[in-house]
Amino acid sequence: MNSPAPARARISVIGAGPGGLTCARILQRRGIAVTVHDRDPGPDARDQGGTLDLHADNGQIALREAGLLDEFFELARPEGQEMRWMDPTGKVMSHKVPEAGERFKPEIDRGQLRGLLLDSLEPGTVRWGRTLDKISGPADGPRRLHFADGTTVETDLVIGADGAFSRVRPAVSPAVPEYTGVSFLEAWFSDVENQHPDLAKLVGPGSAAAADGDRGLFAQRNSGNHLRVHIIRRVPVDWITKNGLTPDDTDGIRALLLDEYAHWSPRLRRMIADNDGLYVDRPILALPVPHTWEHNPTVTLVGDAAHLMPPLGVGVNLAMLDAAELALALANAATLDDAVRVYEKTMLPRSAEMAHVLEGGAEHLLSADVPDFMDDDAQS
Repeated sequence: MNSPAPARARISVIGAGPGGLTCARILQRRGIAVTVHDRDPGPDARDQGGTLDLHADNGQIALREAGLLDEFFELARPEGQEMRWMDPTGKVMSHKVPEAGERFKPEIDRGQLRGLLLDSLEPGTVRWGRTLDKISGPADGPRRLHFADGTTVETDLVIGADGAFSRVRPAVSPAVPEYTGVSFLEAWFSDVENQHPDLAKLVGPGSAAAADGDRGLFAQRNSGNHLRVHIIRRVPVDWITKNGLTPDDTDGIRALLLDEYAHWSPRLRRMIADNDGLYVDRPILALPVPHTWEHNPTVTLVGDAAHLMPPLGVGVNLAMLDAAELALALANAATLDDAVRVYEKTMLPRSAEMAHVLEGGAEHLLSADVPDFMDDDAQS
């Protein structure tokens, strides 16, 4: 089958996260039709997670191509760039404060970013409640998408923007995410200025972190007077059940954690003990390095589906840059095949290079040393 022109092709994005929605938005701005399929029953079906910093050299480039950069800055929190690094006693070792007007990587809540992108799309672009089971059809197309509800859709290009456990990835690669040995346990705090004023003061308007070489804490302000804390530990992936606990045994998990962090200062231990509600276990996974695949004219990947890495501030930025470059390649190429080749020629080497840099990076989150980004001219 001859590869069709993008303007006449049926393009299907799987996943309505930042990458998938950015791709759809830029395609529509360039006059190319696209449909997004997402497994959630609706846009408000679940919590979208914490806050993101969008960088001027990747995430913001994608938003500029999407025509949404000004709207992003209206929602973003430049003060969220502030970062405090402490030792386990609570002593501040380094304190980086953004300069007035600095907008290199302001923070925005995931939910706000998703809402911004969703609102920019043509009505009906996103088809909710569409859980992809598999992809069939010849490599040169057309492809058929098989959904859990028994329906199918024929399409000319499948863009996998469906994250770590992508159902699109098997069409081009056998790779699966692997546990890094480091796990995040998420704790939430609401109305922090009134209900948790000591923690609000400790963390400030941005982020605060501490580590002792074996365990760490990373706290980050969200909008709406919320705070999220990640309790970072080197543990087996099934550490909860190995300790005779269940995910909803908040008291049992809290007691275990307080024992592990017994030598930390009482102020920092409040990030463990005073949370509102359940803890959320988030083991850190990564794809093999490098993750590449043979070119396929009808399937490609963006974001975590293509290059899942430890959470060190690059994931969503690379996903959105991927999405922008793929959409622009489709807008400028004669055929889908040509567009995918152009996109992957840039994306695969870039992601491989970054994955090599970040390989084992989850361990750095536990290091007691002040990280490189807390540079010498940081204000203290």
